[in-house]
Amino acid sequence: MRSINKIIVHCSATQEGRDLDAAEINRWHLKRGWNGIGYHYVVLLDGTIEYGRSIYKQGAHVKGENEGSIGICYIGGVESERGSNGKWIAKDTRTSEQKESLLLLLKTLKKMHPSATIHGHNEFAAKSCPCFDAYNEYCNI
Repeated sequence: MRSINKIIVHCSATQEGRDLDAAEINRWHLKRGWNGIGYHYVVLLDGTIEYGRSIYKQGAHVKGENEGSIGICYIGGVESERGSNGKWIAKDTRTSEQKESLLLLLKTLKKMHPSATIHGHNEFAAKSCPCFDAYNEYCNI
């Protein structure tokens, strides 16, 4: 088993309400030349948790932080319509089902890796992802 010191939360940066799954993200990542999906888990709109990359393998989700981390991606993260400037607007679009499943998954992973800390992707890159403050929301797990 890999030594895990971080659990990092992401969003798919897709429109609010747009349903997609781990298989679609896998296709995107393969098109980028990656070795398949970079996330270990994907949380769908209805709260279903899908497996991505095996947790026994290093992820591809945060430059410089993949070796000792697990990546979780929830579907969503931007407004349903583009802003007046034509760009997508970051938004915490988690459904109540996603919030519940994400919390359950994080609690389970913390039991498996008690010394791991929980973070948002935005703590390691100049990005809005995951479009909420994951560190503070989950600091008591």
